Amino acid sequence: MFRLTQTLTAVALSTLIVAAPAIAQENPGEGKTVNMAQATWDTGWFHAEIYKQLLGELGYTVEGPTTLDNPPFYQAVAQGDVDLWVNGWFPLHNTYRPAFEGQAEIVGAVAKAGALEGYLVDKASVEKFGIRTLDDFKRPEVQEAFDRNGDGKADLVACPPGWGCEINIEHHLDAYELREHINPIKAAYSASMADAVAAHQAGEPILFYTWTPNWTVNELVPGEDVMWIEVPEVDLPEHMADLADAAVIAGVEGCVADPCTLGFPANDIVPVANSAFLQDNPAAAKLLEVAAIPLPAIFEQNAAMNSGAGSTQDIQQQAAEWIANNRDLVDGWIEQARSAAS
Repeated sequence: MFRLTQTLTAVALSTLIVAAPAIAQENPGEGKTVNMAQATWDTGWFHAEIYKQLLGELGYTVEGPTTLDNPPFYQAVAQGDVDLWVNGWFPLHNTYRPAFEGQAEIVGAVAKAGALEGYLVDKASVEKFGIRTLDDFKRPEVQEAFDRNGDGKADLVACPPGWGCEINIEHHLDAYELREHINPIKAAYSASMADAVAAHQAGEPILFYTWTPNWTVNELVPGEDVMWIEVPEVDLPEHMADLADAAVIAGVEGCVADPCTLGFPANDIVPVANSAFLQDNPAAAKLLEVAAIPLPAIFEQNAAMNSGAGSTQDIQQQAAEWIANNRDLVDGWIEQARSAAS
């Protein structure tokens, strides 16, 4: 009888052990270091800092983020020299897939379809001249109104040399036969846009390229101050030709038409991480999978940064304040990450 009782007790205890839920680790990253990178465009530094601080809450020591251009980052993350960044733009960055696929991967999304690109014109000029597409800048009266340097062409705030958007804009100028009608300004983007904002405040017409998230759409609000205009038809560089459908987007606030033929594919802003790192760090992998940052928060921070609050200390404080103000949401992500490490 005693042996039977012992046996039954052992069975019961083993059943309890199997049935007991796994206990989440409070600090699954303790003793581990994450080497983090961030993009060269400062509009992506706010959400990079948020993710850094969240990884810190999981117990990780986070080195960086080290600021890298696209090509060196994708090479470094494939080789394991850095572990991750949260500044991937896809499909814009599809050209880098051969450099990292098999060794690194996209996981989760900072902002799904949150990255728009296109051309904007001040609302007053859209209404005055009936501007709908880039083709309208072939009209002499429109060129004259937007010619700020006296060369006979409409001035466009474009992208500095080497940026991915520069390739697309240059392609558009040829595809739509606009070389004789539009002058692309390729100086430092923030300085050029500051000039455009000042011109708008002075009541002058402006034409500019931008992307979201960016401080520009907080300073010059689509639908109120400016309007997204269309391209005559979708015409993408050869390496992006299969993304034509993504360059026509429905529901773009402040566009002259719906759906809006922006001429640039909408992008997901995503984390890209080394595959071995993800396998070895399930808590970090789960955090990247479930976390997301609302676009209005990024717009607001980008505007504050452009107004002078853009130091490293400012960005750290802005990220900490956003986390504190969204504690319930963040706690849900942290709990899922801790559970994934059990």
